[in-house]
Amino acid sequence: MKIIYSEKFKVFPEIVFGISTIGKDISSAPYFLNMSCLVGDKPENVAGNRRLFFEKMNIDIKRIVIQKQIHSDNVNYVTESGTINDSDGLFTDVKNLFLTVCIADCYPVFLYHPAGKIIACIHSGWKGTFKKISHKAVCRISDYYKLNPKKFVAFIGPGISAEHFEVGSEVAALFEKTFVKNQGGKYFVDLKSQIYNQLIQSGIDGVNIETSGFCTFKENELLHSYRRDKNQSGRMFGVIGLRQDI
Repeated sequence: MKIIYSEKFKVFPEIVFGISTIGKDISSAPYFLNMSCLVGDKPENVAGNRRLFFEKMNIDIKRIVIQKQIHSDNVNYVTESGTINDSDGLFTDVKNLFLTVCIADCYPVFLYHPAGKIIACIHSGWKGTFKKISHKAVCRISDYYKLNPKKFVAFIGPGISAEHFEVGSEVAALFEKTFVKNQGGKYFVDLKSQIYNQLIQSGIDGVNIETSGFCTFKENELLHSYRRDKNQSGRMFGVIGLRQDI
């Protein structure tokens, strides 16, 4: 099982971080190593896939937090494991609590503030990006803990690249022209660059922001993609946490 890591987060031994990929362990095609119960995969297979992933990450599955994502700008402070309804962002200062985001084209964004010992994960599809959820998350966390946003370390994980994210004119019109390409009447939106820009505007130093080079649509042997595979698509998990013993 291949895990996607962040070079920025590797600097901090207290951080546990990783993103799952396609793996032929339990679920059969097209759901290889699927982490979602909402895509038609067998529940027992999903449970087995999650167990394998979290064992690989050395994480107690009883200490994870899962979001029921709704493409909102809702960001929630959590102190206990379990499921959070109507949420697309989580943050915590609790050790040994592991925050997750479920993805397959939408971008996962992960934050860590080394001085404040605060972690966060964000789900940002086109709706969340339009609502500026990443910017709002940084601002909310900074205000909540009285932190300097410049010191956040951020990782923008794999998502669908601009060249493969074609949208209708009504969606394209929602975004700044800088992030939209019109190619012969077809519109393509660059979500990753917009998210990066939102993090910069929130006050994070650009040197502290890392972006994944993987496109979910392109990497058909590595990553699930709803846009590519439609209803025959699994989902990946991204997870971030703070170790209790560091």
